[in-house]
Amino acid sequence: MKKKLAAAAAVMTALFSMTGCATTADGAATGANGATSLIMIVGYMVIIIGVMYFVAIRPQKKEQKKQSQMLSALEVGDIVLTTSGFYGTVIDITDDTVIVEFGNNKNCRIPMQKSAIVEAEKPDAE
Repeated sequence: MKKKLAAAAAVMTALFSMTGCATTADGAATGANGATSLIMIVGYMVIIIGVMYFVAIRPQKKEQKKQSQMLSALEVGDIVLTTSGFYGTVIDITDDTVIVEFGNNKNCRIPMQKSAIVEAEKPDAE
């Protein structure tokens, strides 16, 4: 991710210098026209924001949607993996919490938030 952002910054720096939109040490525009320079800078900012959307924001939204679909399809008896790395079986489900049974010990039932579940799989029908 950092490599992509560094590459995008290098490309933008090269484009600024090639189009004459670069600024001198005192901050004065070196382009032929100040308005054209401003339009170019705004255009580049729009391009940078668009790239950031497709690189960072969009994949995160897809992952959140996938996670919420997985949690809404959660049923009693499913085998789940928690954020702490424990595997367990879902015993009961309420609105925002689940009760998970860990191991073969029937006394080890822990209520936890649904958001603490990373993966869920249906038990094999044998």
